[in-house]
Amino acid sequence: MDFSLTEEQQLLKDSVDRFVRENYEFEDRRKLAGTGEGYSEDNWKQMAELGWLAVSLPEEYGGIGGGATETMVIMEGFGRGLVLEPFFGTVVLGANLILQAGNEAQKEDLLPKLAEGGLKLAFAYAERQARFDLHDVETKAEKSGDGYTINGAKGVVFGAASADKIIVAARTSGDSRDTEGITLFLIDSDASGVSRRDYTTNDALRASEISFENVQVGASAVLGDVDGGHAVIERVAEFAVAALCAEAVGCMDILKEETNEYIKTREQFGQPIGKFQVLQHRMVDILINCEEARSMAYVATAMMDSDDAAERARSVAAAKAQIGKSARFVGQNSVQMHGGMGMTDELKVGHYFKRLTMIDLTFGDQDHHTKRFAAMT
Repeated sequence: MDFSLTEEQQLLKDSVDRFVRENYEFEDRRKLAGTGEGYSEDNWKQMAELGWLAVSLPEEYGGIGGGATETMVIMEGFGRGLVLEPFFGTVVLGANLILQAGNEAQKEDLLPKLAEGGLKLAFAYAERQARFDLHDVETKAEKSGDGYTINGAKGVVFGAASADKIIVAARTSGDSRDTEGITLFLIDSDASGVSRRDYTTNDALRASEISFENVQVGASAVLGDVDGGHAVIERVAEFAVAALCAEAVGCMDILKEETNEYIKTREQFGQPIGKFQVLQHRMVDILINCEEARSMAYVATAMMDSDDAAERARSVAAAKAQIGKSARFVGQNSVQMHGGMGMTDELKVGHYFKRLTMIDLTFGDQDHHTKRFAAMT
């Protein structure tokens, strides 16, 4: 596999790195995280102007026609800055769900708006009893005239507070853990019967608990085939995992750089602590874990265009398991080498470790994907 970037992809990487340097200094991010929205609308408009929201969309829908690699380049850069804008929920999840399942009318209506920055999306898939099982869905959508009535609850819906529309996975037939019988619905975030409790997550992002009480939707709200949503969710979840792996690589790079710089300047016993061999060996271990994670993230990205579903699933599971392992090692040791101050809110390493922890828990943690990989081997 050739993991080198093309000239266009390198230009994209440079623009993302420049955006992070100019807009995401550590104190700037802390101020943004403390605002009511939790992100900057000006930054969101800038992302639209730079074409990042359209990077993975086909040209006929106002996109640039990029692919998985371009998305991962952006996500890795965002990981370096701990970017707060709802790119993951809108572009990585929402846009791909519409591309995978939407009909032509839905694509023509929604995707150009998304590319221009005028539409934000959130994906409500997780439920309290499901843990990491994407097929465990108790939220019900019952036929009501020409449309459906939706009742149920979803948890940890990233970006729901800022979303214009919510894509909801609901059960239209079968038992709660059947893979068949799940349907995707596109619902206005302010629709009657939708109630939301917003909160700040441990890594300073925004998420919501959403309840649906007799929410009425028409047949036009169905995204994809009735009862056929699970396959779409699985496919988009693979893309999301690859994106999270890329973001984690960016986070780990910063932890490595910050820790290396710290041990060169922090003095103990009359010399920088970086001169002690045990800490030099620890930095080597951090570097190795970063590179292992990077390699597996590249493999997951490369497999996104593969038609071999089984091999693609194995690669994604292996990558997420390695990312979880590396993230924990890099995060814990970076904090430890900074000493007690590594846990304080004023030092950035703790914030990156929090984000890595949340990445590990999104769409399946290390243990979950290790078991998946073992079952597929």
